[in-house]
Formats: sequence, C-alpha cells, structure tokens
Amino acid sequence: MLRRLYFELFVALRYLRGAQGREEGRRFLRFITYIAIGGVTVGVAALLLALSIVHGFSREIEAKITGFGAHIQVENLRDAPLSDAAWMETALQHMPGVVSVRPVIQEFVLIRRGRREVDGVALWGSPTLPEYLQQHLVAGTARFTPDSLGRPGLIIGRQLAEQLGLKVGDLVTLFSMRRLPSSVRPRVRVRQFYVAGLYETLLADFDQLYVFTSLDAARALLEYGPDEVTRFDLTLQNVQDALHIARQIEDHFGLPVIARTIYEVFRNLFAWVRLQESIIPLVISIIIIVAAFNMLATLLMVILEKAREIGILASMGASRRRLQRMYLILGLLTGLVGTALGELLALSLALLQQKFGIIPLPAEAYYMRTAPIALQTVDFILVAVVTVGLCGLASLIPARIAARMNPIQVIRFH
Repeated sequence: MLRRLYFELFVALRYLRGAQGREEGRRFLRFITYIAIGGVTVGVAALLLALSIVHGFSREIEAKITGFGAHIQVENLRDAPLSDAAWMETALQHMPGVVSVRPVIQEFVLIRRGRREVDGVALWGSPTLPEYLQQHLVAGTARFTPDSLGRPGLIIGRQLAEQLGLKVGDLVTLFSMRRLPSSVRPRVRVRQFYVAGLYETLLADFDQLYVFTSLDAARALLEYGPDEVTRFDLTLQNVQDALHIARQIEDHFGLPVIARTIYEVFRNLFAWVRLQESIIPLVISIIIIVAAFNMLATLLMVILEKAREIGILASMGASRRRLQRMYLILGLLTGLVGTALGELLALSLALLQQKFGIIPLPAEAYYMRTAPIALQTVDFILVAVVTVGLCGLASLIPARIAARMNPIQVIRFH
C-alpha cells in the first residue's frame, strides 16, 4: 500500500514544501499555501485554548462552590434544625461513597462594627474552617480560638471587611433575631467576636455574605440545642455519584430529611458555566470551518497553477485515481501540518497562561483574576481528528477536478 502511495505522497510533499506558480507569480502560490496552513493553525489553537479555558473555568467554579458547600447538603425540609445530630452524623459517615461529614449551624444575623457600619450576613458555624477557605486565607489565622476575654474568633471575607472597615484583631458585634419554637416573638441575642482572619475566593456573593466561627459559638448565639444542627455537608469520593447518594440518604432517613447535591443548591451558577461550555467552543469551531474552505480555495489555485504539470503526469501514465489521491493527500498534509502547529501553539500559550496569567479577567464578572486553564488530552485528540477530517473533505472537490482534467487540452492551452 505504501509503495502505491509513494508517488502521490512524493508529489504532494513537493507541492507542500515548495509550491511555485508560473514565472509571473512564482511566490504567490507558496504564499497562499502558507495562508492555508496558517488558517488551520489559528483555528486549531483558538479552539483548543477556548476548550481549555472553559474546562478550567468550570473546574475552578466547581472547586470554589464545593469549597463552601461540599458535594451534598443534608437538611430539614421544614427549614428547622436537625435533631439527633450525633446519631445522624454517625449514620452518614457509614454511607457508601462518603469521605467526610461536617455539621453546620447557619443562620442570618446582623454584624455591626460601629453605629453606621452594619450589614446582614450568614453566620456559619462549623468545627473547623473548610479546607478550601484555609487555602484562600489572606490574613490572620484559620482558627476560632477565643481571645483572653473569651470572645470567639470570626473569619470573614476580605470584601466584607473592606466594606465595614475591619482588619484582623478588630471587635465586631453579632445580633441574632432567630425565633425559637417555644417563643411567640423573636428575641434579640447579642455576642461580641474578634476578627481572627480574612479569606478571599473572588466569589463576591459568597465573600460578602458568609462569616465563619466555631460550632459552639454559633450554637450559643443562635440558641441551638446541644444535639441540633442546621445541616450536614458531605464530601464524596466521586462527585459524579452525588445524585445517587443523595437519593439513598433520603430513602434511608425519610422526610423531613432532604439531601441536595451542590449542583441543585447552586443551580444558576452551574447553568451559567454549562452555557459557556456549550456555546464558546461552537463559536470558535467556525474558525476551523473557515480554514477548511480557505484550504479548498488554495487547492483549486494549485490546480489552476499546476494544470500543465497535471496534464504531463496524465500523459505519462498517471491514472485519474492517482491524481485524485495526490491532491487528497496534499489536503490531508496541509491539515496535518496546520493541526500540529496549532496544537503546539495552543499548548505553549496554555502553559504560559498557567505560569504567568497573561490573560486577565474582571474578577467581579468571572470570579477570578486570570483565565484558568485545564488541559485535557481528549480535547487535543478530538480536535486533531475533526480538523484533519474536515481538511480531507475539503480536498475532495479539488481532487475530483484534477482527476477529470483532459491531459491533451491542458498541455495544448497551457
């Protein structure tokens, strides 16, 4: 098979490396050949970078959200505390696929720094600060250790701290107006905290809303019972099993206990990410389609410029099938070279972005300061196969035209 294709491959390589037109425009044909290869290169590089950024964006958003809310949240359908928390925690830890269980007490409170610096926040009590937030601590400590006067530590978002004019070590007052089941009216409860640390995830809706303290401090302020929690946050071995495990939990405990996956809790954010994942690659793919049509035009130009050579080859015994294969191979080689250069360019730019962050993003819109990159081997393979396939399809028309040329008329009129 290789021997049969040797002639076609040899001629195609000669055209690809040193294609020249007639004497009055020798360099033009070489130029448009480079343009065709460049078009494929740019299209492949743009598509791979778009895919890498979208995958990276999806991964980063998921990591930020699960950093706050784990993979599954188990809570009460009636918007009331879960009782028998110790028993439920033990039972959840023995569920298949569950790595860790974190009890959480969460209620809305008021935070006050002075007479005018007042804001509404969600107080989040847990045994320790979630690990993701520990990694994004920008000041202070991740511990809730009380100070010398017994005031518990509070960890807040940097944006909230800037709004209230707070820094590490400052004192704040929290007001809770949670109505207890035994009381008719809500009773105001007040407690003083000190700012132990500041975190920043660039998720503005989260950084400005959630403040963290110890489980005991939250229980005391909100007057939860000793065996009550708002919910349990579960981390799983595989997030893909979240929906299945959530349904198992609901079947095991029954109502009013419900289990929601992180994708259900933050449905809007994930819908926005999926929208970008579906639209951006589709739009960028048009570049490759345009490059394939550009290559079709280039091959037609090569046929017009090389019509005399085609006639000579046909008169020397080259069959129509051989001529067709020759231009088909030329199109495939153009696609292969452009794809290889495009993937190399995309990989180089992606590595530069990972190391230096050369593509900035507005944090208030995208929740991160630079475009994230997630390289996936399957993207490179799939883009290469599709691109070379499109180039091969685009080569069929010029190849058929070259095969149908009459050698006698071509030689006579060229």
